[in-house]
Amino acid sequence: MKKSATPESVSTVDDYRRLLHNEKGLEIPSSRSKGTLSAIESFILQERLQPGDPLPTETELCERLGVSRSSVREALRQLQALDIISVRQGRGTYVGEMSLRPLAQMMVLRSSLKSTNLTSLSEVVQVRRTLDIGLAREIVMKVAGKQLTHLHQLVDTMVEKAHNGQEFLVEDIEFHTRLVSELNNNLLEELMNALWLVHMSVVPVLPAAGKENMVATAKAHGAMLKAAEAGDALGYMSAVQDHYSPLIESIEALPA
Repeated sequence: MKKSATPESVSTVDDYRRLLHNEKGLEIPSSRSKGTLSAIESFILQERLQPGDPLPTETELCERLGVSRSSVREALRQLQALDIISVRQGRGTYVGEMSLRPLAQMMVLRSSLKSTNLTSLSEVVQVRRTLDIGLAREIVMKVAGKQLTHLHQLVDTMVEKAHNGQEFLVEDIEFHTRLVSELNNNLLEELMNALWLVHMSVVPVLPAAGKENMVATAKAHGAMLKAAEAGDALGYMSAVQDHYSPLIESIEALPA
């Protein structure tokens, strides 16, 4: 019997596709459908099509690729699940946004498994922290000398909520999203949002953070912002470490 893909065995794009289709209860495409899928992807690349551009009709694709209508339909169904194409009822098939939504859905599903959710959160936090530190110098270069008033207001709200024992996840997400948007990197923003989706799906299983840790986390955001505005990359990195420390301690303190 052929072994199905599991989160631990995923290592290639095809593995991700198999895992995504299996978790959604979809049929794994046959070799012919996979060949048709690859041919349609190649067509998009060769024609230099952009998101929103129309694709040929099913009949035209059958003729161009020399395959059956059933193979084309199955391939289109798989590509739609991956957000590579978009099917608009009554209007035709178009190149999709090619966002990271399928990856985000898979990550959220994986993190929801009872045996792995805390492990997934720990991994996500590690990736987020690595990204924040790795992007430190670029963010500081973009922000240095600016006065990001809205972000200061978000920090004030977070600190106030922390002192009142209230969660501030919405403000936290907006703070990081706004800060990363200074880099004008859409792919990076999508990746950060995907990581946030996993983060939010797992946070409810964590015990409530103590007020002291909440206040420290909120203030660390302020330290990150001030360091960035001052052009202090090392100070920014130090604040990033302070920002994640309480969350990491909470995860590590939980039973295995």
